[in-house]
Amino acid sequence: MAEMPVIEATSREGSGKGAARAARRDGFVPGVVYGGGKDSVSINIKHNALLKSLKAGRFLSTLINLKVDGEDNQVICRDVQRDVVKDLPIHADFLRLSQNSRLRLMIPVEFINEDACPGLRKGGVLTVVRKEVELNVVASDIPDHVTVDLTGLEIGDTVKISDITLPEGTRPTITDRDFMIANVSAPSVLIAEEDEEAAGAAAVAGEGDDKGEAEEEAEE
Repeated sequence: MAEMPVIEATSREGSGKGAARAARRDGFVPGVVYGGGKDSVSINIKHNALLKSLKAGRFLSTLINLKVDGEDNQVICRDVQRDVVKDLPIHADFLRLSQNSRLRLMIPVEFINEDACPGLRKGGVLTVVRKEVELNVVASDIPDHVTVDLTGLEIGDTVKISDITLPEGTRPTITDRDFMIANVSAPSVLIAEEDEEAAGAAAVAGEGDDKGEAEEEAEE
């Protein structure tokens, strides 16, 4: 798991639209922290700090250390409301987590050892079906990614979720099937040639049938 990013926040007195508007005028994004067996706390986050974190990507699936008045809170963001015109954040909701909390997150898939994949060396194409997989993870050990090793894969081979070694305590949320992650498919040129060959064979077979029918008619 990567180092947990830190976001500084201050507790906000008062609630409702009036207090939220006042926070925005002062350059803050209002929010709330809830869960974890504690009372909900209204907070303010500096607008630029939150915007920077959002632009970093994967904000809704990143474990965050939210420091409220200096106190650490292990949280995950559950929602960011945005202005419908400017598309800027106007409110954020954060859920407190314990070390043993479990949650469902979309985790990126990383492919390695492409140079050791015979299928790709022969001109095959790596077709990625899922760039991310939804996993049930423990809050204390959220993986940055899951790894697919392409070593030894030939054209026509597939990679399914059962082929991936998941971190301990992590499991896929889809449990009723062994779903596909990627496959090594034939290059489009080869597929086109095979289609042409199949069409040619079919045409030859058709001509043979026509010739046979014509000979039968001549005999009659």
